[in-house]
Amino acid sequence: MRDGRAGSNTVFEEADSLRRSQYGDMKYPDPSMPVNAPMTAADDLCLVYSNTAANCPAFCEGNRLSCEVSPLTMSPWNQTNTMEKSSWVPFDDDNTVPVNSLIGSLTREEGHIYSLAATKDLLYTGSDSKNIRVWKNLKEFTGFKSNSGLVKAIVISGEKIFTGHQDGKIRVWKSSLKNPTLHKRAGTLPTLKDILKSSIKPSNYVEVRRKRALWIKHSDAVSCLSMNEEQGLLYSASWDRSFKVWRISDSKCLESVQAHDDAVNSVVSSFGELIFTGSADGTVKVWKRELLRKGTKHTLDQTLIKQECAVTALAIITSSGPALYCGSSDGLITYRELAKDFSQGGALKGHKMAVLCLEAAGNFLFSGSADKTICIWRRDGSVHTNISVLTGHTGPVKCLAVEKDLESKKEQRWIVYSGSLDKSVKVWSVSEFPQVGAMQSKHQHRVSYDTESFPCDGSSTSITSPHGTY
Repeated sequence: MRDGRAGSNTVFEEADSLRRSQYGDMKYPDPSMPVNAPMTAADDLCLVYSNTAANCPAFCEGNRLSCEVSPLTMSPWNQTNTMEKSSWVPFDDDNTVPVNSLIGSLTREEGHIYSLAATKDLLYTGSDSKNIRVWKNLKEFTGFKSNSGLVKAIVISGEKIFTGHQDGKIRVWKSSLKNPTLHKRAGTLPTLKDILKSSIKPSNYVEVRRKRALWIKHSDAVSCLSMNEEQGLLYSASWDRSFKVWRISDSKCLESVQAHDDAVNSVVSSFGELIFTGSADGTVKVWKRELLRKGTKHTLDQTLIKQECAVTALAIITSSGPALYCGSSDGLITYRELAKDFSQGGALKGHKMAVLCLEAAGNFLFSGSADKTICIWRRDGSVHTNISVLTGHTGPVKCLAVEKDLESKKEQRWIVYSGSLDKSVKVWSVSEFPQVGAMQSKHQHRVSYDTESFPCDGSSTSITSPHGTY
């Protein structure tokens, strides 16, 4: 990390994550420079992207985060747990949580939040401190630490927790049945046995950036994970431009696919036999999975999107007609209708800077951005409405997780967790159908302008706002 104090902008860098794109040095613009000015290398604040996105707007601000904390709070031995409270009363007169409101914040001064996963009443958070924290009822429940590697992705399947790391490894954890606060590492993908077995045969080596490496191992950071529960498969994507397929039952790597010309930033495997990957090379590709007797075979079905800006996030809404949503480094979210042969649906404009994460739940799409905000989009048929913008983070929103609010009886509500590079996780309550004129806090507001949904053909028939369709 490079910390420029004494009045200069602060730039954060992961010492082991600086990488090169095939298109040259990956660089970010200083806020004071023109969009097309030369850029300097920095960490993956907005996910890896190449200079194919040179024509996209600047989306990283050098003075966005501050490192001005005491040596005590920066110490890895510091056990201070600070619970940041909401600055407003979180209940209406009838003792219910207001519409689209902040419930609370979870803060521990030990690292920027890079990954989230929620299951039942537990929330798992991963950061660049190498720690995985577990929270319950807005309080820290327990935690466990990895030997190495920033925690970039977390997925949960049954009793197993899978974490993807900066060092290219996937670690598997299990909680104790007798004592749920205890988590032990159950293995690493690939397993040491498979590495030793594969290393004997020369045919198991592939060339990655002019170096020979085993095909079952990622040679760069694991950027994302996706679980296909139906087939018992785990998909991992990496900055090494590939995605790999793992069988959960025996921890075997079944296949490795060299998918893109630059870092793979997102993979989605929950839509039947189709797999979607999004990359810093500006493309979204569709892969078709074939189950074989001893493994899997993925073949390229089509390149769905090809654009100048990096693809930073993907998500699928499966209700009311499935659609694939693609977040980009220019702040736009485009979508394709999956039930209509991937026809172009349109674009959602709500962010001023890069979209860093997407999460779908019911008819909702949640988008987190480098502009520090979270947009809530509701899909009604072919119409998308930005019903609210949640604000309150002081750093880019890096990850999201959504769970149904099982305690809500009057209406359907969602609990939304947002992780940020401001080192906090904020917890929000979002209503399925918020009332117009409901109480607003300083942490969120309705968007009535400069936020719209429009079709790619340039027509204006589906432009929407929170007040209706025009």
